[in-house]
Amino acid sequence: MFSSVAADVSLALGAAAAVGLAAGGFQYAALWPGSQIFGSALVAPLRPGELALTFDDGPNPAWTPQLIDVLAQHHATATFFLLGRYAEQQPALVQRLVNAGHLIGNHSWSHPNLSVTPAAHTRQELSRTKNMLEQIIGQPVRFFRPPFGARRPVTLRIARDMGMTPVLWNAMTTDWSERSPERITERLVAKIESNQRRGRASNIVLHDGSHERLRADRGPSVATAEKLLARYAATQRFVTLDAWSGSA
Repeated sequence: MFSSVAADVSLALGAAAAVGLAAGGFQYAALWPGSQIFGSALVAPLRPGELALTFDDGPNPAWTPQLIDVLAQHHATATFFLLGRYAEQQPALVQRLVNAGHLIGNHSWSHPNLSVTPAAHTRQELSRTKNMLEQIIGQPVRFFRPPFGARRPVTLRIARDMGMTPVLWNAMTTDWSERSPERITERLVAKIESNQRRGRASNIVLHDGSHERLRADRGPSVATAEKLLARYAATQRFVTLDAWSGSA
């Protein structure tokens, strides 16, 4: 009797462990930015002398204009992954980004977790945003970043079917909640230098907006961008993601 019970317990524990491993594997594949398990995505190529500043969740009428000015002062361009519902409200600001030489990407319409969103709704989120942005800027939108980095195989297939390259990152910190530009900068510099040691460029995520509200305070993120631009002006080349388009 004891051996039978022990065997049953062992089987149950084994099954629970397998379920746990499967869940952990799904989480890694769906959310970890370096994972390519669910399909390839652009992160950063073997170009340690290049940095791509990218900004998510805009356009933000309170802070995106200030960010445009900061980038112009440093003669740098960046990639902006925009939310369709904000772009619809701020078409002139979207056009201003393009006029300043920045690259526009698709960040969905409403910022859902696309690792659990039905395929039909995912397609609607991406196509509605793509159509809106292209109407405003008059050119194709060729890059897509999933909100939260969350995806599953169908997410990436839908993006590619629409002619967009999925994009993740290899340098990000909690700039959306951290109030100190110095701490944000310090953490990003550590990631950038780690990427350089591995011979990689850095695909840096900051936020000029918030999916929770249109005019979120992004002062720390803008200040961080200025610090990075000043720090690396003499040693790194700032690029937009189309410079790496053959690397996905």
